[in-house]
Amino acid sequence: MSGRGLGHTGGTIDKLESIPGFRIDLSREEFFDIVKKHGLAVTGQSGDLAPADKKIYALRDVTATVDSIPLIASSIMSKKLALGSDGILLDVTVGSGAFMKNYSDTLKLALCMASIGNSAGRATAVLVTDMDTPLGNTIGNALELSEAIDVLKGQGPKDLREVCIELAAAMLQLAGKGTLQACRSEVIKVLDNGAAYAKLCDMVAAQGGDLAVIHHPERLPKARFQREIKAQQSGYITAMDAELCGIASIQLGAGREKLGDTLDPAAGIVLLRKTGDSVSKGDVIAVLQSNDEGRFQGAEKTFLKALQIGETKPKMRPLVLARIGTDGHVEKYFQE
Repeated sequence: MSGRGLGHTGGTIDKLESIPGFRIDLSREEFFDIVKKHGLAVTGQSGDLAPADKKIYALRDVTATVDSIPLIASSIMSKKLALGSDGILLDVTVGSGAFMKNYSDTLKLALCMASIGNSAGRATAVLVTDMDTPLGNTIGNALELSEAIDVLKGQGPKDLREVCIELAAAMLQLAGKGTLQACRSEVIKVLDNGAAYAKLCDMVAAQGGDLAVIHHPERLPKARFQREIKAQQSGYITAMDAELCGIASIQLGAGREKLGDTLDPAAGIVLLRKTGDSVSKGDVIAVLQSNDEGRFQGAEKTFLKALQIGETKPKMRPLVLARIGTDGHVEKYFQE
């Protein structure tokens, strides 16, 4: 059950709607039927899920408690628990592109949510993942969908593939399918042998989507106009603010500034270089894409603001920063 994008964050539903005919407005009965037949389905959020949370959120908004970690945790977990899952895996992101910018606060939130889930009798685990730099090489609905298809075919950008493997392996472990390493091996196997891609095709067909664009992603919506963004100086990309990159994609038409805005599924950004890469002055770092040439000026300005180029190669932090097991044990792979 997923939602639409608002602000700099993209929505899974919006990405899937880049597939012609794909239905997300499934009835409860259709949703359960597809899950029973195919093992998975994606549907839009229900207004009936955890209705008290909406009222509490409205109170938080007027009482300056939106940033309260216990209230954030209870809001998120109320919906997870209401769905009735036996196992819950949370991907809690931190960094410039995430709601939580501070690593120590993010760990507190992750521990709080894990405690709520496990106390309620649900096997709950958490991965804290990095969102300081955009994940993958694209930003935008059809662009990201194409990249996701590549990953499910055993290809795709290295960083996106790694995070997908870690999340899927953690979910298999929650389901009692073996050690984490054994689960990783199983995930890699189904990515590389075509089984994961075949399962995507099953789901898309079951939800009315056009399989031709899955088999031929080049048929997904394409923007009419492009603009190259070039390095203003030589050196290393020391930062690529993910939130500003997301805002630039909105300015191109890929997202919503407010509810009701119309999306351009083809709009977005193709990243040719990312944090840690070396560049020479004049190198193309990214390509902006839109069906409205008038959107380029503002988006280019925002994207350039997201970049920092320095003389020294930055120290890279891992994609998975921490892991919390169902026993509450925390494994930290990064120290601030």
